[in-house]
Amino acid sequence: MFVPTEYHLSLAAEKAEYDLHRNDPGDPGYRKFLQRLFEPLRERLTAGAKGLDFGSGPGPTLAPMFAEAGFDMAIYDPFYAPDRSVLQNRYDFISCSEVLEHFHAPGRELQFLWELLAVEGWLGVMTKLVIDQQAFSRWHYKNDPTHVAFFSRETFVYLARKLNARLELIAPDVILLQKTS
Repeated sequence: MFVPTEYHLSLAAEKAEYDLHRNDPGDPGYRKFLQRLFEPLRERLTAGAKGLDFGSGPGPTLAPMFAEAGFDMAIYDPFYAPDRSVLQNRYDFISCSEVLEHFHAPGRELQFLWELLAVEGWLGVMTKLVIDQQAFSRWHYKNDPTHVAFFSRETFVYLARKLNARLELIAPDVILLQKTS
């Protein structure tokens, strides 16, 4: 499901919304929230794996968590860490926590991320999933004006087939895709 383009915020308004987020790397509650993506992704990595936190936000937290576990991790965020040079590398893993719902062109943006992954690499996603149309109409998640794309389990099954990826649905909002070729 997509929000029509004419309802997307301007870049300035979008950033103003993100500036309201208080994602503090030192906040134990925020780290616990991210642990749901961090832990299953970390368990699948080999020593020396290099990662990218795509959409790190105003308070990058996954990168320090992975660094504490012995993994190098670059960060990229179009507003807060816009160094596009990190998008020239290949990675063993990429995390996207609460990011996909902000993609204005999700097919193109997911394909771009997929191309940054090394073979056998992992794309770790955390996003709330659409259950059905009736639930969607009452869903708080759709009310965030920066959320413009919504995904379902079926979306990820489709993506896994399209990308020839191994899919693991870890939790209702945690999805791992492994690049197999």
